[in-house]
Amino acid sequence: MLSSVLIANRGEIGCRIARTAKRLGIRTIAVYSEPDANALHTRMCDEAHLLGPAPAAESYLAIDKLVAIARQTNAACIHPGYGFLAENAAFAEACAAAGIVFVGPPASAMRAMGLKDRAKVLMDKAGVPIVPGYHGDRQEPSFLRQKAYEIGYPLVIKAVSGGGGRGLRRVDKHAEFEAALASAQREALAAFGDDRMLIERYVGSPRHLEIQVFADAHGHIIHLNERDCSLQRRHQKVIEEAPAPGMTAEMRATMGGAAIEAARAVGYVGAGTVEFIADASNGLRPDRFWFMEMNTRLQVEHPVTEAVCGIDLVEWQFRIAAGEPLPLQQRQVRLNGHAVEARLYAEDPEHGFLPSTGTILAMAFPERPGIRIDTGVEAGSEVSPYYDAMIAKVIAHSTTREAALDNLAATLDQTLVVGPRCNAAFLSALLRAPEFRVGRFDTSLIDHNLEAFGAVPRGLDRAAVALAASRLIERERLTPRTQASDEAEPLSPWDATDGFQLAGERSVAMPVIANGEVVVVDVRYHAGAIVVEVNDIASATDARVFETHDAVYVLRAGRQTIVRRMDFEAVDIVHGDGGGTVTSPMHGKVLEVLVKQGDVVRKGQRLAVVEAMKMEHVVLAPLDGVVANVAVAVGVQIAEKGRIVVITPAEKP
Repeated sequence: MLSSVLIANRGEIGCRIARTAKRLGIRTIAVYSEPDANALHTRMCDEAHLLGPAPAAESYLAIDKLVAIARQTNAACIHPGYGFLAENAAFAEACAAAGIVFVGPPASAMRAMGLKDRAKVLMDKAGVPIVPGYHGDRQEPSFLRQKAYEIGYPLVIKAVSGGGGRGLRRVDKHAEFEAALASAQREALAAFGDDRMLIERYVGSPRHLEIQVFADAHGHIIHLNERDCSLQRRHQKVIEEAPAPGMTAEMRATMGGAAIEAARAVGYVGAGTVEFIADASNGLRPDRFWFMEMNTRLQVEHPVTEAVCGIDLVEWQFRIAAGEPLPLQQRQVRLNGHAVEARLYAEDPEHGFLPSTGTILAMAFPERPGIRIDTGVEAGSEVSPYYDAMIAKVIAHSTTREAALDNLAATLDQTLVVGPRCNAAFLSALLRAPEFRVGRFDTSLIDHNLEAFGAVPRGLDRAAVALAASRLIERERLTPRTQASDEAEPLSPWDATDGFQLAGERSVAMPVIANGEVVVVDVRYHAGAIVVEVNDIASATDARVFETHDAVYVLRAGRQTIVRRMDFEAVDIVHGDGGGTVTSPMHGKVLEVLVKQGDVVRKGQRLAVVEAMKMEHVVLAPLDGVVANVAVAVGVQIAEKGRIVVITPAEKP
């Protein structure tokens, strides 16, 4: 076994690798960027070393720095995890040149599978079925547009070097092709430094199925059954499970055999995932699936395979990297029960799944049998705009699919995350969706049912606001006040802390700030009691409350409501223009500014493009008018609520 490992990653996967390495007696070496100085993965490892500042290009993507630290610490191997440099052939070669084992496949296999167009040609030669389309070298927009017309719509534009849904666009009409191509190219260039595209026919009723393969350096290759990753939003996986609902033994054998041939064709060694797309319009059939790509690394969703196969894939990675043969033969691979994984993210489903950054004030998961929690954060951790916003992976394993889904949904219902908003309620609703429960779903399920899953603006939870306001009132009542402060501060509605009245009940209209909005709370004083309501809605009784020095956080039905005392002296100059100020919905980088001062704009018109968490977000005009001011430039970092443009509203006729 290898004696030590430098983990060239962070967060959840950094912690995951460290746990297995420690169990195997391998010395663990963490690396970190400046914002991650006190991150959980640095404290789990035996030692930790600074890479550089926050931008990944200067830290987690800096090959020379990683190799230098590995040599300095006498690391026997480097494990790249997933993301960052996990599929970077140059990194694997740099490790080899330094005499350090790279825990992953050969650089040649990475290069062969790293470019989707070449991989498709290679798979076609190996007899692995591929989706019809254009996989050639010509990249002129006019030529690609013509090829798209020949292929027919709907179709999919994919980045040649893509992954994780970046640089991928579905196009339904010929008139939409040019804009979609430009957007995909821009996103791919930013993410991968390569804006080359391929075009493929869109598969109807698509299911995203993938096969986990493992190969050793002695010529042995096996597969560890399939995973279903069809529940996606914007081509990003949300929930994964193993085995795939509706999978037959015949199709599993056929698809598993194709995956093994794909790995054999590139001389693969280590853990890899061969991804397929299947037409499920008439159920899963062995003649209706096609190769999409091969991920030459460990996958985020690997725990569901571990659960049903009863193995530790990271341990296998270390053993294969040390030159050992595969621990099992194909006939020994088992399939035990059912496992489902949900990705808990710091994002706001009610507002377009925008990333939600900030400090995690509190975090807790229920202890339930059959539940595994993989996380890289804890209470006090910061969700940064620089990296992936995953809070945790929550995995349920049971004897049946129904039991696993029920257990996972119940766990998410009881999960507590205070601070950044999270998608727990959305995930729970998705796990209970009737179509998903009976196996009648494809990759479009989420996008076609956002309202049913609560992923649309739902307005303030007035019962939660009332509960928070009552806590603020109680806090004020119990806070001792000095005579000096009584004389210095004028009376306000907050000073009414008892039920004294001359005749009848006394009522006070008390303004608070709830989720950034001014809300008037009705406070009625009876003898010996205080009743707090918002628009005749009483305080919630089915919620959890977390208090900080300046706010009350109420978690109810998976939603978070933040209520603060109204600051009567605060004046919002920037946003006091009646709606003409357009701000950034999240912390990010300005990629495009599409208007200039003096432009006439219409409601819904594209104003700018902001990138956050590796995804593009288009900022639209909220009204008709004239651009009075442009406050940003391309390339600048902008904070959440930072001003982008100011629009002078058009005069009404």
